[in-house]
Amino acid sequence: MNERHEILRKARDRMIEDRDVHAKVLAAPFDRDKAERARLKFIEIQSLIDAIDRAMAGERA
Repeated sequence: MNERHEILRKARDRMIEDRDVHAKVLAAPFDRDKAERARLKFIEIQSLIDAIDRAMAGERA
């Protein structure tokens, strides 16, 4: 595995950990303010994970 792919994998793993924190807030009893912020951050982080996945696929090609 080349160095760039390894860096992308580590970044992806980190973003998944961050996304999980926001998912826990969304799964908790409803608090409108917290849920709204968590929802926005979850979507933002998921978009980043998707971008990293595309970059990793580009490295494999």
